[in-house]
Amino acid sequence: MVESPRVLSIQSHVVSGYVGNKSAVFPLQLLGFEVDAINSVQFSNHTGYKKVKGQILTEKDLADLLEGLSENHLDYYSHLLTGYIGSVSFLNQITTVVKHLRQKNPNLIYVCDPVMGDNGQLYVPKELVPIYKSYIVPLATIITPNLFEAELLTDTKIINQDDVWNAINILHNKGCETVVISSADLGTDSKLGVFGSCKKDDTIKKIYMEIKKLPVTFTGSGDLFAALFLSWMYKSNNDLKVALENTIASLQAVLKRTVEGLGDEDIKAKNVELKLIQSKKDIEEPNDIYQAVIIE
Repeated sequence: MVESPRVLSIQSHVVSGYVGNKSAVFPLQLLGFEVDAINSVQFSNHTGYKKVKGQILTEKDLADLLEGLSENHLDYYSHLLTGYIGSVSFLNQITTVVKHLRQKNPNLIYVCDPVMGDNGQLYVPKELVPIYKSYIVPLATIITPNLFEAELLTDTKIINQDDVWNAINILHNKGCETVVISSADLGTDSKLGVFGSCKKDDTIKKIYMEIKKLPVTFTGSGDLFAALFLSWMYKSNNDLKVALENTIASLQAVLKRTVEGLGDEDIKAKNVELKLIQSKKDIEEPNDIYQAVIIE
């Protein structure tokens, strides 16, 4: 058994900046988790810059790493976290990883951030979508899609709040216990919606929050959200309301600090890298100004 919660985090890595594991590992560690990181890609920087160089991990590389962990009895984890994955073969290998880790720990919590696209545009091969739908979602304990990804996973069009709850119910019916859709833009000028739902046996708990829109598009904020939510679900003993409030409080503090003092002419990739290190206290001790509403 593990003395501290232990996470295997499989997602992208950048040398400079904060996306993927660079966004997730630090907050997880601050909140008391041992973190083992596997980098699905290693890039010089994220793709918002004009040039990107680096390497891509193959499914064989992933299998080899898991085999090494297994042979040394290092493959017992309380949590698995996955984010950006760029190929069909690698994503298929993730299903093998989940099943292997659940053999070691049947209570493994699998948190899946199904990074596929945003604002109507895919940035992974379209062949990944059916794998997420048919194989990954049913294995996930917690899933954190954005609005576009929720549409892809449920074959529905989301226009209003009823559509969001309908999509969430479809994901529950596929086998996922907890679903959170954050930063949902449903056409309100100044607000974004955060929707969360937990279904256990025949009981469903639904939570809704509103947060103020910020005039910047961030890279890595979804990766940070998934890591924070994993942490606070564990630390709150799966209290969805508390977990969402603390997650949003820390996330919003990081985002606001990131854009502090920036003018319109300063909104460039290098200037909006998340201010994670500077936000250490906000991650460890989130404020309580964000209140979630229990829907049912």
